[in-house]
Amino acid sequence: MFRIDTSQRTKKEEIMDDFELKGPELERTLKDLENINFLLGGNGITLDGLKKILQASPGKKTIRVMDVGCGNGDILRRVAKWGRQNGFSFQLIGIDANAHAIEIAKLASSDFPELSYRHLDIFSEEFKSLECDVLLCTLTLHHFDNQQIKKLLTRFYKQANFGIVINDLHRTRLAYGLFKLFCAGFVRNEIARQDGLTSILRGFKKEDVLQFSKNLPGQHQIKWKWAFRYQWIIQKETKTV
Repeated sequence: MFRIDTSQRTKKEEIMDDFELKGPELERTLKDLENINFLLGGNGITLDGLKKILQASPGKKTIRVMDVGCGNGDILRRVAKWGRQNGFSFQLIGIDANAHAIEIAKLASSDFPELSYRHLDIFSEEFKSLECDVLLCTLTLHHFDNQQIKKLLTRFYKQANFGIVINDLHRTRLAYGLFKLFCAGFVRNEIARQDGLTSILRGFKKEDVLQFSKNLPGQHQIKWKWAFRYQWIIQKETKTV
């Protein structure tokens, strides 16, 4: 149907992997990605995973949530709104390797005092020293190769007290072809188009996720979600506060 090889993860880099990308071009691309996630329901998968971890976690006055690869902060603003509506006290921190994206996120989050942002490389010692209750990783894991992913997951598990929510792409020819059709009608930004297709080819099949999960303790829930996403919830054993 669609002549594209999805048997292996591609090593092709995305344009957004250039952390010097900045200005109106970066702002438009991040906004387009936000719109794509809204239209396809992608960010709701992350919020749903957060809710599930909180339901099974001990009560705590203030819950610290860290979003890795936060982009323009869209997911954290959504979490903040949900928290306000449901009586949660959140301390939310966004991490991104692109300093220009961090500045965009800060400007967009001026009405959210519970949000803060930091420009950090997630392989740095400074990032390694951070702790949180729940770690969110949405459309970020696929940017790394398999060996890097294994190291990151081990690190994330140590950093998160309650658990981890991973929301990432299902690598399949059908997803690739349907995204091309979606772009024709809804996406004008060329970077968002190109990176979206590359992201799918850098995404995962279920056996990939299962393989990554083998070396991590905790309770794992791996579910396929529309539109061609995997929701991977890693729940840690926690003690009642």
